[in-house]
Amino acid sequence: MKITNTNNHAKDVASTSNNNYVAIMAGGVGSRFWPMSTSAYPKQFLDVLSTGKTLLQETYNRYLGMIPNENIYVVTNKEYVDIVHEQLPFLPKENIIGEVARKNTAPCVAYIASRLHKLNPDANLVIAPSDHLITDVTTFQKDCQQALDYTAQHNAFVTLGIKPTSPNTGYGYIQHEKLADQNLYFVNRFTEKPEQQDAIKYLAEGNYLWNAGIFIWKAKDIITAFRSHCPNLYEAFHSIQDYYFTPQEDFYVAEVFYNCESISIDYAIMEHAQNVCVIPASFSWSDLGTWNSAWENSIKDENQNAIDGKYSIALNAKGCTIRSNEDKLVVVGGVEDLIIINTKDALLVCKKENEQEIKYFSQQARQQFPLLAV
Repeated sequence: MKITNTNNHAKDVASTSNNNYVAIMAGGVGSRFWPMSTSAYPKQFLDVLSTGKTLLQETYNRYLGMIPNENIYVVTNKEYVDIVHEQLPFLPKENIIGEVARKNTAPCVAYIASRLHKLNPDANLVIAPSDHLITDVTTFQKDCQQALDYTAQHNAFVTLGIKPTSPNTGYGYIQHEKLADQNLYFVNRFTEKPEQQDAIKYLAEGNYLWNAGIFIWKAKDIITAFRSHCPNLYEAFHSIQDYYFTPQEDFYVAEVFYNCESISIDYAIMEHAQNVCVIPASFSWSDLGTWNSAWENSIKDENQNAIDGKYSIALNAKGCTIRSNEDKLVVVGGVEDLIIINTKDALLVCKKENEQEIKYFSQQARQQFPLLAV
C-alpha cells in the first residue's frame, strides 16, 4: 500500500514549530488480531478497516498535518524496519528506529527522548501508538497542538484522555481534578484496568477518563523524570549519548536494550510523576485492540455483519465479523455473533464473546503445529 506525499502543506503548517516531534510506537505483535496479524506482519501494518491505508499509514498522516516530515520518527522492532520503509516511503530512513529486543514502552521513550535531546535540546515530543482509530483528524490535531503548546511553556507531562462511554474494564483510567488551563486538568492518579464494579463507579463519578497512551512532553523533562523515578534506564541511555548519530550507535543501543528491564512508561514514570495533566479528548477514538472493536467501527450489512472478502457472503447470519484475504469462496450461513477470519495460513472461527481467548488460541496453534506460519 502506498500513500501520497502531502508534505508541502505539512511543512507550511509546522514551519513555526520545528521543535515539535512525534515518535510513533510500532513494535507490537497484535496477537489479539490473529490470524490476520502475525509476529511476522502485525496489525499496525494491516488495513484492518479496509480504508485503503494501514493503521501505521493512518497514524503517520494524522501527524504529518501538524509536524514536519523530518520530525516524525517510528520506533519499531528491527525485523519490521523494511515494512515501515515500504509503507512510509517519504519518511527518512534514519527516522525509522529498529529495536533489537521488545522491552515495553519505557526503554523506547528513554532512548528516543535522549537521542532527540542531543539533536535538539528544545525538542517537544509526542509519544503515539500506531494502531488507534481516530476519524476526526482536525479535532485530534487541535487537542495535540494544545498539549504541545502547554508543554513548551511548562515543565509538565500531558496525556490525552478519552471520555468513557461505558464501564469498560479493558482500559486503564485517569482520574483528574482541578482545572490547570482551558480544557486541561491536573491528574490525580492513574488506575490500571479495574474490576467491573470499580469501572461503574468511575463512570458515575464523572472525573475519570480512559488512558489512550498518548503522551506529550519536552525531551529534557522526561529525561529528568527518568533520572528521578527510573534511574537505571536513565543511566543506561545517558552513558551512551556520545555515540548517538555515529556509526557506533546501533552497537551500543543494542547492548543497552538487551540488558535493560522491560517496563511500561506508565509504571516507570506516569504513576510517580507529580506534574501530569490531561486533556479530555474531543475526538472519537478506538484503540482497535480486538476483532470486536474492528466490527464496531466497520461498515455492516443489514444484518450487522462486517464482511471483508472478495468472495465472502453471509446467508441468514447476524452480527458476524467475516474477513478473508484469499481468493476463495467463503459462505457463512445460519449463525450469529461469530468471528471468522480466513488467511492463507489459518482459519479462525470463534464466538465474539470469546475474543479475549484469541491470544491463547494462537499460542496453542503454534505449540501444536510449530512448522506452520501462524
